[in-house]
Amino acid sequence: MTKTIISFSSALLAAALLSACAPQQSTVQMGAGNNLVSGSAGGSASVDANKSLIRCAKPLGTLAVDDGRYQGTQGVTTVDPLLRLAVQQSNCFVITGIGNRRTSDLLDRITREQRESGEYRANSKQHKGQRVAADYLLDPQVVVGNETTAGDSMSAGGGLLGAIGTAAGGPLVGALAGAVSKASETKTTIVALTLTDIRTTVQIGISEGSSTTTNLGSSFGGWGGLLGVGGAGAMGAGMGSFTRTPEGQSIAAAFFDAYNGMVQSLKNYKAQEVEGGLGAGGTLKVGD
Repeated sequence: MTKTIISFSSALLAAALLSACAPQQSTVQMGAGNNLVSGSAGGSASVDANKSLIRCAKPLGTLAVDDGRYQGTQGVTTVDPLLRLAVQQSNCFVITGIGNRRTSDLLDRITREQRESGEYRANSKQHKGQRVAADYLLDPQVVVGNETTAGDSMSAGGGLLGAIGTAAGGPLVGALAGAVSKASETKTTIVALTLTDIRTTVQIGISEGSSTTTNLGSSFGGWGGLLGVGGAGAMGAGMGSFTRTPEGQSIAAAFFDAYNGMVQSLKNYKAQEVEGGLGAGGTLKVGD
């Protein structure tokens, strides 16, 4: 029986060591990013859009999207591209290049060069008065950025498992036992979207969105005394695994949630009226 355990244990350790030393091949799979905002858009048509994205029968106006560059976040620098994708797929607004500073600067430089250099054909149609104005500004803000809100961990030490293993099956079984640990972490992201009328600067709508992700990790370290039985020496081995949601993916999901909420409100939009007219003093009067 002891020889059988030794053979099995040795084979198990050898397999673990060989798998650890074997060259690991990386794989790339297109379209497997598991993003809530996915697919593409061209005009009013969209391809592979998320089925839960709320669509509009016709656009409500033209839109400038702030490029949403944030400081302090590690895995994301801008939400502008994914917001623009979701907005165009929804067909609720026609998006302009205004709002994204990099895009605006680049378009200005190209236009100026083509209009003023004299190197382009006379019929290139570079005259002024062709750009489309934005009616509204969509301003994204991260309120809570992928912060840890809950977590738990569990571990069982190698000494305890080894003692149990020794009592149950002898020193070889005890030697196979190791330290086992498992941990989970919950992270929360909260964002806000604000829609402002550019001409009047009046806020049209605002929406909050959120997402929660759970990161899991586990590890096992064992076989610490396997080859130590009989004075042959000592050797150890270990294994571990984890799953983690990238920060940018969590933020994109939260903005997707916020945009869907905003579209629902805009479909039932009714302008706020103030007695006497907007900006004419209001109805809350100050006493003499």
